Amino acid sequence: MITPVTRPDPVTLAVIEAGVTAAADEMFAVLKKTAMSPIISEVLDAGTGITDATGRLLSSGAGIPSFVGVLDKAVTALVARHGDTLADGDMFITNDPSYGGVTHLNDVVIALPVFALGRCIAWTASIAHWTDIGGMTPGSMSVHATEIWAEGLRLPAVRLFAAGQPVQPVFQIIAANSRQPDFAIGDLWAQIAAARRAGQRLTALHDRYGAQAWDAALATALERGQARALKGLAGLPPGHWQISEEQDDGALWSVAITIAPDAMTIDLRAAPPQRTAPMNTSRDGAVIAAQMLFKALTDPGGSANAGSFAPLCVLTTPGTIFHATGAAPHGYYFETRIRLFDLLWRCLSQAMPDRLPAGSFATIGGLVIAGLHPDTGRRTTLVEPQMGGWGATATRDGQSAMYSTSHGETFTCPAEIAEARYGLTVLSRALADAPGGSGLHQGGRGLTTRYALRAPATLSIGLTRARQPVWGAAGGDPGGTNGMTVARAGVSAAYAMVSGLALAAGDVVTITTAGGGGWGDALQLE
Repeated sequence: MITPVTRPDPVTLAVIEAGVTAAADEMFAVLKKTAMSPIISEVLDAGTGITDATGRLLSSGAGIPSFVGVLDKAVTALVARHGDTLADGDMFITNDPSYGGVTHLNDVVIALPVFALGRCIAWTASIAHWTDIGGMTPGSMSVHATEIWAEGLRLPAVRLFAAGQPVQPVFQIIAANSRQPDFAIGDLWAQIAAARRAGQRLTALHDRYGAQAWDAALATALERGQARALKGLAGLPPGHWQISEEQDDGALWSVAITIAPDAMTIDLRAAPPQRTAPMNTSRDGAVIAAQMLFKALTDPGGSANAGSFAPLCVLTTPGTIFHATGAAPHGYYFETRIRLFDLLWRCLSQAMPDRLPAGSFATIGGLVIAGLHPDTGRRTTLVEPQMGGWGATATRDGQSAMYSTSHGETFTCPAEIAEARYGLTVLSRALADAPGGSGLHQGGRGLTTRYALRAPATLSIGLTRARQPVWGAAGGDPGGTNGMTVARAGVSAAYAMVSGLALAAGDVVTITTAGGGGWGDALQLE
């Protein structure tokens, strides 16, 4: 429960709350403008947020919502590990799912405890995808990894700065383990600058209004978040729903959701055992998928904080794909998490068919093309998510060529920048030929992107919904499937999950994403 405190006037509380949000937004702007890698500066595969001294989320900041959901969990792990030894000027780094990293090793969290009047008043934190963190394949995402040690450098919640001084061995270890050390260190300093800028803003707010007003504003924000969540929850139909769905690999996933007036329980305990393949997610990753669904249903328009998720309970079983432990690899965790989100969405569409759209293309894709730039000889690594079709709703057709519904606003890199930075040619980006699923309302179209290689390179990609089509709703037809082909000397080969694939100059890579599912019976049109 959130402990009530004595509150100053509501205007002061609102100013402090808005100031915290503005600090998180400014942190994102700094990160975007100073990062070296286009995956951060152009694709925006990053997130920022601010927590209180214990790790409770205060401001959801900017960037990918599912990334912002990592930050409070990362800070909570840092507080548990280092809380008794924190000092002003400390800064921490982690990327390990066993130490608050939550996702996979490419996603690096930088967190700064913010001090005022001798006490920690908050944390500023960011997460960003680094193009290469070592491991068995360029880009650090191998579909062949059977243990996390094969996926790259693990940074287990360690100090990056101690009392304001850089811990140089950590910087040196990072540089030594990346195939692109200049980009790794450059992106690292961008996150450092972002954390510091937000920290300065928070300290100024605290100094201006005082400790009592600061504490009261944080408590008020959390209470409001919880109140909004409970209000939205009360508007959902109470009951119990469950669903099972076959995945591309033949595994059967089952989930159950129970809605009560004051709580939502998402039961994932029937998940398959964790795999010796990089298709696992941590418990925190599964919780984030549940939080994304819960927020979309209960309070889609408001910002998120810890109070927003107080009525949510997520049940998992250790040692399963939704609660992986030990040496389990996590390289393509995002496909497992997006599949989970999509299944939860489908489960509740049974209860609210008029409120929830049909299924979307629901893959991140995670394309990696790594090699030497044909003009400069410099090592390059393209990392890019995919766009695809969204499902139709009860009132309209689905959107076409959109980012993933659960991952958030990550974009494709502009063709001109991709060509200049990576030394390949973007032949075309166009709506896919195949339409989305038919119905009373039709699903949106996917996207077809074609790249031509100008020099040898190595390719990795992970596409799900490559065998099982996107689901339709309320009698609507299914959408399509996701896939990739590589054409060599006129011979084309299809792939869905592959890494270390050798490409030659002249090869053409074509990725086509699925259309969304249709909504409603098309016969209703007659």
